[in-house]
Amino acid sequence: MDPGNWATDIEAGSRYGYSLLFVVVLSSLAAMALQCLSMRLGIVTNQDLAQLSRQRYSPLVAKGQWLLAELSIIACDLAEVLGGALAFHLLFKCSLTVGVILTAFDTLIVLGLKGKNFRDLEAIILALIATIGVGYIIELAMVKPHWPSVVQGLIPSWETLSSREPMYLAIGILGATVMPHNLYLHSSIVQTRAVKRDPASIAQAIGYSRIDTIVSLVLALLINAAILMLAAAAFHATGHHEVTDIEHAYQLLAPIVGTGFAAVLFAVTLLASGQSSTFTGTVAGQVIMEGFLKLKIPCWQRRFITRALALIPALIGVQMLGNGAVGKLLVASQVVLSLQLPFALYPLIRMTNDRKLMGQFVNRVPTRMLAWTLFVLISVANLWLVVQTFGGAA
Repeated sequence: MDPGNWATDIEAGSRYGYSLLFVVVLSSLAAMALQCLSMRLGIVTNQDLAQLSRQRYSPLVAKGQWLLAELSIIACDLAEVLGGALAFHLLFKCSLTVGVILTAFDTLIVLGLKGKNFRDLEAIILALIATIGVGYIIELAMVKPHWPSVVQGLIPSWETLSSREPMYLAIGILGATVMPHNLYLHSSIVQTRAVKRDPASIAQAIGYSRIDTIVSLVLALLINAAILMLAAAAFHATGHHEVTDIEHAYQLLAPIVGTGFAAVLFAVTLLASGQSSTFTGTVAGQVIMEGFLKLKIPCWQRRFITRALALIPALIGVQMLGNGAVGKLLVASQVVLSLQLPFALYPLIRMTNDRKLMGQFVNRVPTRMLAWTLFVLISVANLWLVVQTFGGAA
C-alpha cells in the first residue's frame, strides 16, 4: 500500500466514476496468482528469485535484471517521497519542498529498527495498514457510495479501456498493485518460516503461505477499491471530474463531506501508506542487492541510497512544476512499475515451470496457462501504451 495506489485510484475514480473498479479487482487477482508463484519458488528451492536469476542467467543478463529491479524500487520510493511530502504539507502546512526533505529522515526510523526481527516488522506494517483500512471504512461511511454503480463497475468493460487515458490509468493501477520488486521480496521472506525439507512439510508450507498471500492481497484489494470508490462518490458524483491529484482531493473532501475530520484522516492514512511501503521497499532492496550482486550492506545504508536516488527527481519535479507535479509524477511512477513487470515475470514463470528445479511442485498445466496469459496481457498492454505515447508524440 503506497501513495502510488492513491494517485491512480483517485484519478480513476474522479474521472471515470466506478467504471475502472474492475481493473482494481483484476489487478489484485493477477497479483494473487503471481505472488503465489513467487512464494512457491522460494519455499521449494529455499532460494529467492534474485539468487536463482544470478545462477541461471549470464552475468550480463543478471546485471540487466538487477538494474531494472532497482529502477522499480526507485520508482516506488519516488511515490513514497511524494506521498509523504504531500502528507506533511497537508497536515503541517509546510511547503512541498520542505516535505520532500522531511521524508529523508525516515532513514532514521529504519535505523531504529536495527536488530528487530521480521515478525516485528510485519507487526508494524500490519498496524500501518490497519490505520489505512479503518480510515477508509470511516470515510466511505461518510460519502455513502452508490452501491448499484459499484456493482456495475465490477463488470469488465473493454470499451472503457478503448482510449489512451483510461488505459494509462489502468496500467498505473496494475503497476501499483503487482509491484515487480515485491515478486523478488516475497520469494525471500517466505523463507523466514522454518520448513522441513520433506515433500509433505513443503506442501503444507505452500498451503499455509497461499492462504496468507491471498488474505493479505484481499485486504489490499479492499483498500484500493475503497480509495477509488471514495473518489467516485465524493468527486465524480458531485461533478468534480478533474480531481487528478491528492492535494486537490484533500481540499475538496471537507466541503463535500461536510466535516474537516475526513480530510485530516485522509492525510494521516496517506502518511501511513508511505511508511508501510518504505519498510517493504527497504527489505526488497536488500534482497535484490544480495541476490544479484552477493553484496550485503546495513539496512539503513540501503534505505539511504534508495531514498537519495528518489529525492532527486522529486525535488526537481516539485521545483520545476510546482504542486501540480505530484499527481502526474505519482501516476507516472506506477506506470514505470508496470513497464518493469515482464522482466520479473518471465524468469519467475520459466523457473516455476522447470521440473528439474521444482520437482513435484512444478506448475500444473492450468497454472502455466494462467501465468503465460498474464505475461502476454501485461506485455501487450505495456507495448500498446509505449506505441500510443511515442506515436502521439510523433
